[in-house]
Amino acid sequence: MSPPQRERRQRGTGDAERLYVLTGGPDGAARAPLDLVTMVISRTEPTPTVQPEQAAILRLCRAPLSVAEISAYLSLPFSVVTALVTDLLAIELVESRAPIVRTTLPDRSLLEAVMHGLQKL
Repeated sequence: MSPPQRERRQRGTGDAERLYVLTGGPDGAARAPLDLVTMVISRTEPTPTVQPEQAAILRLCRAPLSVAEISAYLSLPFSVVTALVTDLLAIELVESRAPIVRTTLPDRSLLEAVMHGLQKL
């Protein structure tokens, strides 16, 4: 095995172990009911006691972000981000909200009237 291949293999193993430690392993605390579109917003600045990944979440979420966006920005799996956000929710450093779901669509005649008004401008 060449040195670069050996290094990649070792890094991959270390990453898996690091993620295992971040999530608390299989006996980690119960997770909050978060899905990909749950919005997360920080309530405060990072404290010295939080993990670096949690501090990154707090800095990212000054404006609301979905869990999927956090996962993408930090290049961490969704399950790991869920565990980190759950911990932050427990110590009340972030808030989470379900996204706003539109139950009804606007009236078609209203949309047509707006469209015709804009075309006349």
